[in-house]
Amino acid sequence: MPIIKYNDVDIHLDSKIILENVNFTLDEEDFAYIIGAVGSGKSSLLKTLYGEVPIHSGDAVLFDEYDLKKLRSRKLQALRRRIGIVFQDFQLLTDRNVHDNLDFVLRSTGWKSRIEREKRIEEVLELVALQQKGYKMPHELSGGEQQRVVIARAILNRPALLLADEPTGNLDSVTGNHIMRLLHRICKEEKTAVLMITHNEQWLVDYPAGEFLCCGGKLQMKRSPRNAVNQAGIFDKIVE
Repeated sequence: MPIIKYNDVDIHLDSKIILENVNFTLDEEDFAYIIGAVGSGKSSLLKTLYGEVPIHSGDAVLFDEYDLKKLRSRKLQALRRRIGIVFQDFQLLTDRNVHDNLDFVLRSTGWKSRIEREKRIEEVLELVALQQKGYKMPHELSGGEQQRVVIARAILNRPALLLADEPTGNLDSVTGNHIMRLLHRICKEEKTAVLMITHNEQWLVDYPAGEFLCCGGKLQMKRSPRNAVNQAGIFDKIVE
């Protein structure tokens, strides 16, 4: 089933055409990159997926259920609960430790049982290899560790779609590699579709996946997620 299905979509921002005639499909468990120059419309495209930038025209449907042109407030909130978002700026709560940052999200999204919350926090911290860091405050973590907390936060509610906007942009190459392995591992193990903006061309070589290029107001598919090389074996271990 398609997670994302855009047909002849136009995206405008402040009366300016950002992208037009976008045709784009992402299926369950796909991993795909959005690439292109600064200002080519990559982030605007991502923002349409969670309702921050409106669809001007065309058909845009998520999860075969949410028509992005007709979303009302209640449906928009329901949609956003099914999407995880990872940005460059971590936006962690600086007055709470790692565990409490995650618990805050679970409480805010309706998890009533403390036992179930604790179990889920333990699961995601293990997945991002931070099971011994739950007591740490954000400022006590490295940049890579903070980004892994952000990823853990994004997958708490088992989203069907994870959006990542330059998640390695502020990290060194070694730490960036760890984050890339983690994102591909989440796609494989959590069965989450991942759509990632990147300017790092090396990731396209080292971690091949689908590729969509924003250029000249258009979105072009350079490589289908279905034709990407399967490198699942290299994502089995995360080392910081």
